[in-house]
Amino acid sequence: MTDTSKTLTSLVVDDVATDKRVKNSGSVRSGSAKKAGTKNRRKSRELVLKAVYRGMLNESELSQIFRDMTDDPDYNKADEAYFRQLLQSVTANLNAIDGKLMNFIDRPIAELSPVEHAILRIAGCELMFDSTIPYRVVINEGVELAKIFGGIDGHKYINGVLDKFAADVRESEVKAAKP
Repeated sequence: MTDTSKTLTSLVVDDVATDKRVKNSGSVRSGSAKKAGTKNRRKSRELVLKAVYRGMLNESELSQIFRDMTDDPDYNKADEAYFRQLLQSVTANLNAIDGKLMNFIDRPIAELSPVEHAILRIAGCELMFDSTIPYRVVINEGVELAKIFGGIDGHKYINGVLDKFAADVRESEVKAAKP
């Protein structure tokens, strides 16, 4: 038998690109707010993005994607429980997320870039199915993923779509936050 599995390399962020982005943003950090080696949800979201992207392009089995993501260099930095829960939730609710998403995009869903589509699916899942995360955090995390992995102005598109998405699925929370 031939091994037909492909390694996901196109979405890997190198430290040089991240360092340039932080320097260019005008904020200089001497270290992370958390101690080195702690698990975090942003890394979990990055891994889920890679997994959803891979699943969209290769139509891989969820169990195989889980196994492959454990080989990712960022896996040990991520919150494993949150990674698993979010990836399972996104894959279990794809139709509901995409159905709601179609109301807020300006083109057919098939014309979205795979990266933007994956980011919108992840953030949409958090907005629809995890009310413990404030909607502003979900939008911010989606925008940050788009800045790292998306196209040049993809983060602006993500921000606009998620703002409308949140206003619909978290109407009371959004209204309470607006002055």
